[in-house]
Amino acid sequence: MRILRAAAMLALLLTGPVLAQQAKPPPPSDPPKSPNEIQSEKANESAYKRSLGNIPDKPPADPWGGARAVDPPKAATTPPPPAKRTKASTNSTAN
Repeated sequence: MRILRAAAMLALLLTGPVLAQQAKPPPPSDPPKSPNEIQSEKANESAYKRSLGNIPDKPPADPWGGARAVDPPKAATTPPPPAKRTKASTNSTAN
């Protein structure tokens, strides 16, 4: 009797995982769509695409923009020296 019980328990232990691996039935499929549903989906899709066109383009992100200058450094320009006056030109106007 003990042997019979042990064999039954062993059979149950071995068949449990096998039964769990059986294929599941496929999920039920959706019913076919009516023409009105198809038209409304197309209208929704076109409205979605139009709304995407209204979004402005963003410039590329620059996380270090505040840490460094955006414009290239300008070359230091020195103003030209003022023209030198000669004594001859100042004396001739005085005469």
